[in-house]
Amino acid sequence: MLQTSVGIQIFLLPVLWTWLGGRGRGRLLQNPPSLPTSPTCFPAPVSMPRGATSFEARGTGGLQVYVTYDPKHLPKPEGSERWPLHADTEVIVSLKALSSKKDKCFNSVSLLALSLDADTSRTGTIQNYTKWTWGPDGEGAVLLVNCDRDGPSYGNMDHTYPYVRSQADLQDLSLVILNINSPAGIFDNHKLMLHISIFDAAKVRVFHAAENTSVSHYENILGSDKLSYTVPPTDGRGQHTFYVEGLAFPDGDFNGLVSLNATLLEQTIFTDTVVFHVAPWLMTPNTQRPLEIFGVNSNGKFLEAIKLLARKANCKLTICPEVENRGDRWIQDEMELGYVEAPHQSFPVVFDSPRNRGLKEFPFKQILGPDFGYVTREPKNGRVPPVSVKGRDYSLGRILIGSSFPGSGNRKMTKVVRDFLYAQKVQAPVELYSDWLTVGHVDEFLSFVPAPGKKGFRLLLASPLACLKLFEEKQKEGYGNAALFEGLRRVGKITLNEILTDRNLRQDSKYVQSCIDWNRSILKRELGLTERDIIDIPQLFTLEGSTATALFPDMVNMLVLGKHLGIPKPYGPIIHGQCCLEVEVRSLLEPLGLSCTFIDDFFSYHVLSGEIHCGTNVLREAFSFHWWNIRL
Repeated sequence: MLQTSVGIQIFLLPVLWTWLGGRGRGRLLQNPPSLPTSPTCFPAPVSMPRGATSFEARGTGGLQVYVTYDPKHLPKPEGSERWPLHADTEVIVSLKALSSKKDKCFNSVSLLALSLDADTSRTGTIQNYTKWTWGPDGEGAVLLVNCDRDGPSYGNMDHTYPYVRSQADLQDLSLVILNINSPAGIFDNHKLMLHISIFDAAKVRVFHAAENTSVSHYENILGSDKLSYTVPPTDGRGQHTFYVEGLAFPDGDFNGLVSLNATLLEQTIFTDTVVFHVAPWLMTPNTQRPLEIFGVNSNGKFLEAIKLLARKANCKLTICPEVENRGDRWIQDEMELGYVEAPHQSFPVVFDSPRNRGLKEFPFKQILGPDFGYVTREPKNGRVPPVSVKGRDYSLGRILIGSSFPGSGNRKMTKVVRDFLYAQKVQAPVELYSDWLTVGHVDEFLSFVPAPGKKGFRLLLASPLACLKLFEEKQKEGYGNAALFEGLRRVGKITLNEILTDRNLRQDSKYVQSCIDWNRSILKRELGLTERDIIDIPQLFTLEGSTATALFPDMVNMLVLGKHLGIPKPYGPIIHGQCCLEVEVRSLLEPLGLSCTFIDDFFSYHVLSGEIHCGTNVLREAFSFHWWNIRL
């Protein structure tokens, strides 16, 4: 803003003189030669702020503002009031009427610069842009939902408190600097307001930092009950430091964008804005490096096998003791592990399901903590590694959602959860048909494992036809009397001959295979897969009523820890001293550099309609790719 000594103001706004880089010059004239109504004063040269590339010119009441330019070299911008700085562009200002004050001549012109600056380049550099755009060349600041607990070890998430709890808590907030460069006395008749809209009030909180004051005494100036704040006046140059806190994730009724505004008031004469996008909650697929395994103390033998696998994979293992799990062993159903990320901070976030069984207190009481956040909904889904489909990159993968057959009206994911997952945007969900299963989870018929090659993974699909084909081959080799469940007490054996002559089982297998093939087509289309990217894992299911359950331990429902796989021991027919199902799976996966460990979960999980994956959960390394670089 330019202000004369008699209080007449002119605003020149390169996005409030945003320091973007570039060169240009400008000139202010008291009046053009054709309008001799104002007193005669000579032009006053004004220096452009360093790095400015564009400007916007407008005047307060009593002024006429003109932009002169050469249309041969610089066409008038369309759809915008901003002009590029150019050597042949001039701003000319004329008085409509004389000032009533005694001093009727301009004797000075001074520059008032006001800017709200944040990390809008997403590089750690504090600067000013007024919009939010996606992509590697995009602009706009990032805001974290402050959902960890950096304060005392008791209590709720940090964002539920209307104050900054500690220095560690402060690191989760986004910095905003209000820079003021004003003529002396400007705030004698002007007021500078910081404000948010009523629609953003429940999504964001702002603190004003004071020098020589502990963070717990930073003033809470904006939030659900405070929409505006008068910035203390300065006399000349000044700077105010603010910290912005996210309160809510993107959701079905919230697109994730919030705005912080600074307005100079006599009447409303100038506003600058910083737009934030609240960081989405991100899920991590099996292909990401495992960091920590969470399990339940439910069976000593099973737990020892998981401990051994964790040591092989060099993973930390955290076990929820029986006194805390209260008989609930389904930790995969209780929670999902992901993370949030901003340029200045990143931390894991546990997504808690309100299923209200024995493990209901575990995520909040035992996982929420310093730099480990918490959010609650009810996810029942899977995760896809990064893929590219028809020229579009899903660099953070996609979320797989279990649903019912189109038009069937049967089981679907809870709407509030579905809306939440879609609202995160960057991992565009894919809905699969899983209602044919008794439990209805997608991990019962698919998994992803890391593998060499351009995609970096293989999709594993359970396959009844592949299993029947394998058993037919073994029958032809003379092993028709080899049986499932050999060596298991209290479980009846089923020979290959019995399996292959069971018409009901063959009908069940045909139906289940058609359900899996339906999903196979969806996955190929939505993830850009070919048959070479898919491995069929032999598996049989039986129908109980109208839904299917695995006949023997479901091998795709596995624990993936890098190259180490914890696979449910299938107790298949023993041929030449080895389980033929284990031999087949090793032949399919070990050439990819994977190590297969078969773990007995028959009585721990399988007979209860679950497997290893259902009884464990894994915290994984965040993606190196930044979500804001996705092109939407």
